[in-house]
Amino acid sequence: MLVNTVKEGRSMKPTDGYIQESGGLKLLKKGRKGLFRLLFSRMGMIILLLLLQLGLLVVMQLYFLDFMPHYYLIAGVFCTGMVLYLINSGIDPTSKLTWLVVIMLMPAFGALLLLYTRSDIGHRLLRDRFIWLSCNTREQLSQDEEVLADFEREKPEAAGLARYLRRTGCHPVYKGTKLTYFPLGDDMFPVLLEQLERAEKYIFLEFFIVDEGLMWGRVLEILARKAAEGVEVRMMYDGTCEIALLPHDYPRRLKELGIKCKIFAPLTPFVSTHYNYRDHRKILVIDGRVAFTGGVNLADEYINRRERFGHWKDTALMLEGRAAESFQLMFQQMWNVGEKQPEFSVPEAAPAEEKPVKGYVIPYGDCPLDDERVGEWVYMDLLNRAQNYVHIMTPYLILDGEMETALRFAAERGVDVRLILPGIPDKKLPYALAKTHYDKLLRSGVKIYEYTPGFVHAKVFVCDGKEAVVGTINLDYRSLYHHFECAAYISGAACLEDIERDFLKTQEQCRSVTRQSARGEKWTVKLAGVIMKVIAPLL
Repeated sequence: MLVNTVKEGRSMKPTDGYIQESGGLKLLKKGRKGLFRLLFSRMGMIILLLLLQLGLLVVMQLYFLDFMPHYYLIAGVFCTGMVLYLINSGIDPTSKLTWLVVIMLMPAFGALLLLYTRSDIGHRLLRDRFIWLSCNTREQLSQDEEVLADFEREKPEAAGLARYLRRTGCHPVYKGTKLTYFPLGDDMFPVLLEQLERAEKYIFLEFFIVDEGLMWGRVLEILARKAAEGVEVRMMYDGTCEIALLPHDYPRRLKELGIKCKIFAPLTPFVSTHYNYRDHRKILVIDGRVAFTGGVNLADEYINRRERFGHWKDTALMLEGRAAESFQLMFQQMWNVGEKQPEFSVPEAAPAEEKPVKGYVIPYGDCPLDDERVGEWVYMDLLNRAQNYVHIMTPYLILDGEMETALRFAAERGVDVRLILPGIPDKKLPYALAKTHYDKLLRSGVKIYEYTPGFVHAKVFVCDGKEAVVGTINLDYRSLYHHFECAAYISGAACLEDIERDFLKTQEQCRSVTRQSARGEKWTVKLAGVIMKVIAPLL
């Protein structure tokens, strides 16, 4: 057994895993990672339908030329009907425009693509299951009415937000939870390892990306050892890891270490639109007393042990106290989505202690399967209530009309709105698309900065020095509409000074974007952005 080799320090068989020279465990040989084909994604479906539309036109031109006038008449009538349907549908306005363009370009198959993405094939069960779990676990965490009353009295401007978060899920207001903000994944990593070593009863992990290397290897070594000592260890990661990072049998390999593992929504070819609904959350809970969240995944670029796109700027938050229970419940809800008999009991651990600290925190999640855009509406609430400033770090800027308007309106009423974005992008097309928003935002007075040392992956809002959000939620369509996300709303806590200080320090390493510099962007980037904006909601 691998756990025996870890405990006794002996060499390990390649079939079981091996110890890296830099420390930690690896279960895969070098280069032995999962491969994925394009047909397993919705992009594969889009490309297929485009090719079919093109093929139909070619065939009709070659063999049915006399029928072409009838085809154009039928297509025109059909497109008119689709326009009326889309205008009167509940789809958000920006997506309506995208679908209008798609159907105009390929009327024969655009409607099939719309039906495919709107029919909920394959994720209806997931939606019903998740909503059922949410409704039946609302009382797992009770709101301390005295804490809520204190919050509403001390923070009346945010009382409505607290009520909204409580209504949309089991998201109580907590005080007495110590919050530690990490301006880099590098800073979080040693603290995370230290907290894992203290685990006595259970460790729950839920991450979007897991990749073998020093970071995951060091974490895995502790998890394997803790599992051998009797600590319950559960691990979840998103199915997109199978694209290029981990093989499909990786859960079996973890099981051999005593670690329970699940893949959220493994991808299958053309089966469902489940490709859209990914688990983008980052949650780590230890004994119900400590929780981590933020942008940091379990891969070496997040702690700058591997260089990708320059220096990797990310942030994280550690919660010590009862608020960790909220992240534990979020994890348990996701863990039980596929279980016929949901089980929410955990090994009994010492109750989390209330810390002598000021401030409040509300951990919350966002589910893409209901009609609530929790992540976006929390951000918009901060923008609408801000009096002095809103400072934002985000890796992507793919906005719908509502969010763009909220940013612009805040700036136009005198709020100092600043955005820090990557200077070196990880994806060129979303980077080009982000730049299509620059001109309008800059004209309204929004200040935009690009991080010259590399890539910003942080998801942070800090407002007036009084409140902030740190979590996993990007300013793009995927996070705001299609992903399972999580975050922590913070009010009046000491770490707010650390968050604002980090923003200002990061800004010093940025280049300022002006309307003139934006106009001087390469024409290829401008063209790519214009084209991509047409299909932004599908990215």
